[in-house]
Amino acid sequence: MGDAQSLLRANTLYQTLGVTSLDLGLQLQAERVRSSEALTTRELPEVLHGQRARTDKSVNDFRQAVTKAGDAVSDDLRVPLGVLNDELDRLGPIRADIDGGLGSRLDGLNEYNRVLDSIFLLYDHLVTVSDLDIYQQASSLQAAGMAREYIAREHALIIGALSDKRLTEPEKAAFTEYAASRKFLHARGLAGLDVALRRPYEQVFATEPFLTFAIMEARIVRTGTPPPDAAGWHETIDRLTARLDELGVTSSDTLAARASEAATGSIVRISVAGVLGLITVLASIIISVRFGRRLGGELAGLRSAAVELSQQRLPDIVTRLRRGEDVDVDVRKEVREINVSGSAEIIDVARAFHSVQRTAVTAAVGQAALRRGVGQVFLNLARRKQGLLHRQLALLDGMQRRTHDPDRLEELFRLDHLTTRMRRHAESLMILSGAAPGRAWRRPVPVIDIVRAAVAEVEDYTRVTVETMPDGAVDGTAAADLTHLVAELIENATIYSPPATMVQVRGDVVSNGYAIEVEDRGLGLTEAEYAAFNALLADPPEFDLADSDRLGLFVVARLAERYGIKVLLRRSPFGGTTAIVLVPRTLLADPATPAPHGRLAGAGDDRAALPSRTRKKALAVVTSGTHAGLPRRVRQANLAPELQDASSEPERPGTAAPEQEEPAERSPEEVRDLFSAFQRGTQRAREEASEEGP
Repeated sequence: MGDAQSLLRANTLYQTLGVTSLDLGLQLQAERVRSSEALTTRELPEVLHGQRARTDKSVNDFRQAVTKAGDAVSDDLRVPLGVLNDELDRLGPIRADIDGGLGSRLDGLNEYNRVLDSIFLLYDHLVTVSDLDIYQQASSLQAAGMAREYIAREHALIIGALSDKRLTEPEKAAFTEYAASRKFLHARGLAGLDVALRRPYEQVFATEPFLTFAIMEARIVRTGTPPPDAAGWHETIDRLTARLDELGVTSSDTLAARASEAATGSIVRISVAGVLGLITVLASIIISVRFGRRLGGELAGLRSAAVELSQQRLPDIVTRLRRGEDVDVDVRKEVREINVSGSAEIIDVARAFHSVQRTAVTAAVGQAALRRGVGQVFLNLARRKQGLLHRQLALLDGMQRRTHDPDRLEELFRLDHLTTRMRRHAESLMILSGAAPGRAWRRPVPVIDIVRAAVAEVEDYTRVTVETMPDGAVDGTAAADLTHLVAELIENATIYSPPATMVQVRGDVVSNGYAIEVEDRGLGLTEAEYAAFNALLADPPEFDLADSDRLGLFVVARLAERYGIKVLLRRSPFGGTTAIVLVPRTLLADPATPAPHGRLAGAGDDRAALPSRTRKKALAVVTSGTHAGLPRRVRQANLAPELQDASSEPERPGTAAPEQEEPAERSPEEVRDLFSAFQRGTQRAREEASEEGP
């Protein structure tokens, strides 16, 4: 009896809700097309107002049909009915937005699509008959009806696009999605229909309107532009939708008649075999529940194993590889099998997951080995280059000591400066390879010496101004790397700022350590770029060989991570960029016992800080000095103010300097003797410092 009552109830619902909801859907589709035109032209024609009136009448008819259905509306059906009523109540705000010109064309169409989706959700609950054949035919007809809806969505989108002759990128994607869904639903509907219901659809699909529509649809998907023949599109859509609507009504009436006949026959059959049918139904329910529980347990175990593989085991292996640990794919504990039990299909899926896991781990291990190999090549090349540069610096040092010609000294000092920069680049390769350059000191090094040495390693050092800095010293083990870090930031500041501007370097003792600031007068960066660079400096990722433009930034990030130094980039008040280096207190040392000035060097190289200062003096000869290129001496310029004579007090601002006689120019022999004495004094200072040990 239940099957018969279900069939009779389905017929009642079709005659009331089904017929009125079908007309409601057609009216909403027509209003959507008119609204698309209004959204494009921003005009409200009379035809749109007329269509809205027809839609409102269809809404009233549908709601009266719901009341007429009465007890045929089950509790399960009331939920989609409530959703549809809520969507229909939204028609007023949707129309108001269109009249006010709010939102894009696609946004307005999507609002109507939501209302129509609620109608098709109601159709899903209307198909509740227990007759399997009728249920299958009804589902297939519903798929065909949904395909008709996607044709209407394509038409609404193209109608608006024909007005301004273009489709936006989101509209192109939406049209492509509509076309794919339409093809899938037509194929699904035809596959489920029997011969009597399928033949009319096959005949429609072989007609000229549908074939023309398919060609136009494919062209729009391929080119992303509306059809050039607007009249042809209108004619094709009108002819095709008319045939499909007529066919949909005819097929629905045929299926409703079948349901009524099946209900009458079911009443007779059920009265004869009711008891046997009840036993069969109960047995099938028991078997289904038991089988479902077992299958559910097997799938739950497989799901847990797959989640563990994707969220725990594979990420752990990748993390270990990044830390440089060895992972052996052949070891069982590294690539464990997914142990599940159950049917053969579940076991096959588990084996497939294991194969994917092994392939992924093997690829990750290979990539890690390749990265280590490339890093080792960089490291070997950098070490060889570093050794050669140390030897070159030693040769230059000897040549400088033996040379008394100022012009030769100037060239040697420039070559010395260039070699120091080359050494820094070689050390950058070592740092990116994960190794330490190897230069260190036993005693603390003054911060001012570190900054001066960093400036000396920059090509445009003459543009760098080092302001007065308070006393401070850094642990000798970190001095070389801190010098490298500051040099990279200073060089970056000189490269990305105009040549005529200066780069200022200053420092100060703060509560958390020692802060060094490098400020340029360049163009600066955007807020997004500052955020991206600061994120890289705070948590340096694995170095990407393809991202060589940020080589210096990666070096700074690696050095900062090694010693716990914080580096921050921010916009300067002058429009450029300020780089702040915060050296933590753990790296600071007592400034009372630093290494002697001029000893910022390392094992096998005692020439970083002092040569940088002497190079500056030698290169400064080019800009101020005698005709022979030698510096002029200013009397008592290096004495403390207390020791200077009153007569030699420097000129104060706003006061006229007393006229002095121009000092007599020295002869070439006097200049040679003076510079030789300077060289011997420098050499003696180095020898005395080297005797104290590194």
